[in-house]
Amino acid sequence: MPRRTKIIATLGPATDNPKVMDELIGAGVDVVRLNLSHGSHEEHEQRAETIRDRARASGRQIGVLIDLQGPKIRIGRFRQGPVTLREGERFILDAECPLGGGDQQRVGLTFPGLVDDVRRADTLILADGAIVLWVEEVEGSEVRCLVKIGGELSDSKGINKQGGGLSAPALTEKDREDIRFAAGIKADYLAVSFVRAAEDVHEARRLLREAGGCGGIVSKIERAEALDCIDGIIEASEAIMIARGDLGVEVGDAELPAIQKGLIKRARQMNKVAITATQMMESMINSPIPTRAEVFDVANAVLDGTDAVMLSAESAAGRYPVKAVEAMARVCTEAEKQEAARKSHHRLDSVFGRIDEAIAMATMYTANHLGVAAIAALTESGSTPKWMSRISSGIPIYALTNHVSTRRKVTLFRGVYPISFDVTGMNSQQANEEVIDELLRRNAVRNGDLVIITKGDLNGVQGGTNVMKILRVGEHILPKGI
Repeated sequence: MPRRTKIIATLGPATDNPKVMDELIGAGVDVVRLNLSHGSHEEHEQRAETIRDRARASGRQIGVLIDLQGPKIRIGRFRQGPVTLREGERFILDAECPLGGGDQQRVGLTFPGLVDDVRRADTLILADGAIVLWVEEVEGSEVRCLVKIGGELSDSKGINKQGGGLSAPALTEKDREDIRFAAGIKADYLAVSFVRAAEDVHEARRLLREAGGCGGIVSKIERAEALDCIDGIIEASEAIMIARGDLGVEVGDAELPAIQKGLIKRARQMNKVAITATQMMESMINSPIPTRAEVFDVANAVLDGTDAVMLSAESAAGRYPVKAVEAMARVCTEAEKQEAARKSHHRLDSVFGRIDEAIAMATMYTANHLGVAAIAALTESGSTPKWMSRISSGIPIYALTNHVSTRRKVTLFRGVYPISFDVTGMNSQQANEEVIDELLRRNAVRNGDLVIITKGDLNGVQGGTNVMKILRVGEHILPKGI
């Protein structure tokens, strides 16, 4: 059976060689991420063009996800290199200190508004938890702190407030420019960093549509306050990304596993896509094999029902980008063999609001109880196969569509595989026969297998799926004209 969990790999200097991109595709990457926190638009556009060219050459569809930098709050730079902070010492975060003028006593801020967001007894966490500062007082432009956990502090490290509550807007001026870039290269997904509420998602989508983009919005859950309005954020998004770095810093490491499980479950309940990200195979930046802890981390995310798992620096800048994808693919495939990954009680008590949604749910119930070998969904927008993919199953779902944007979109859906297919001019019987022939050509089915086909009475109409057909490969498909 094909692997169901999708793999997102971040592109970067380590993958710029077209030969490496070919190897990534061969290793099983489904979606690539372009991280706009690093590199130029020209570099990222070249990467997008190359991966799409190489994917076409190999007969694959690869989705492209643009990841916005967002309002990462950072310290400035130090005049004479890194400083060492010691427990019990004082240190000042100074909004009026020049960004390049830091020293042993103070450092500047990229977000002057920090002085309005913190007060005495707040805890500030720098460098992803390596440095912890306790706020003694705020005076004018200065946040005066006591060092609780010290260590070496270097330029431009991030700042988080324990418990959340920093007011920086989700979209910066750079992000707005980057959204126009994402629209220009026809990105399939746009990831918005540090989302606070559904309004941030709506704003990003409005800007993307105004720029001519049609990609889906991925909300990165990395602020503690996002958890207080998570249903609204999920509902407004096509997908969520559980960005465990900053989120773990804000909520605490111990709380993170339960939050991750809850977010995956809630996204699936709401028929949205879930991506699990950050440090999934971090050791493979420098090692050709993952640690056992990383293997368990990826496997547990799969068992929890995540749609996709993501590689960041492991593929973008690591020494073994292809091996990292191969390792992740092996772990996902093995985890999917477990019964917990194949059974579902999803929405058994729900009332469906749309006919195509009801067809999707009926298809999965039937497929899981009838021994079906494959599901073929003739789709315009990709909605029907997405609903199907919310149901845990071991049955492959093939999304057959003539729209390249839809084929790229479904690369992120768990257990869904895109196929280029045009039903224009076909009657119902011809479409059924061509679908079965296509699956046979791909060795997805064989004679005697049961296949379910979903489609609409009217070709080319979004939301028009209203038919579920059960066919046996090798038998006469349908009486003529039906």
